[in-house]
Amino acid sequence: PDSSAFNLTYPQWTAKWWQWAYSIPQNIHPAYDETGKFCKEDQKAPVWFFPGTYQHSLIRYCEIPYGVGILFPILNSECSYAEFPSIETKEQLSICAKKIQDTTVPEFAILNGVKIPNLENYRIQSDIFNFTLPAKNILDLPPQTTQAVSDGIWVFLKPLYPGDYELKFKGNLKTINNETNGSTDKDEFAGPIGWNYTTTYILTIK
Repeated sequence: PDSSAFNLTYPQWTAKWWQWAYSIPQNIHPAYDETGKFCKEDQKAPVWFFPGTYQHSLIRYCEIPYGVGILFPILNSECSYAEFPSIETKEQLSICAKKIQDTTVPEFAILNGVKIPNLENYRIQSDIFNFTLPAKNILDLPPQTTQAVSDGIWVFLKPLYPGDYELKFKGNLKTINNETNGSTDKDEFAGPIGWNYTTTYILTIK
């Protein structure tokens, strides 16, 4: 988590993941994609971003170019001023994101049958960052630019050699206490509820 890759810190890359995720309209969004057909949407070198899956396990097929890293969350959480109008400071955003993420536990990340160990060590909270919501966005909010803080357990894969790979990952939820309220206990993109299913990517690196 304290390392850097491609000239940015890991927290900066996690913020870029959210900026990417919120920039894409729901109808072509990779997170709601049943097959992988949208996996290339708005991807750019040197890092491609992968989302998990919502409400059910699935397999996505994706061809990616040789030389790019891959960043994906086991489970992640985010609080923004747009989603939580009562929040007024960066510190409150940080507390909000941490509180949601504290309800999660990593289960596994497996690449070609090999488990990636010690996932709990890869929890990262971002600094405050901007993101912009387009029309027909995945939060179903009016188009706007807002600020947010995220928290999550992330895996950053260095560029893979050309070939075929199977990547599987899953997180789960602890018992959610009665203190969470507002948007934090709803199924939505910003939080982990509903995303605790196995995501499988069949990757071809060319």
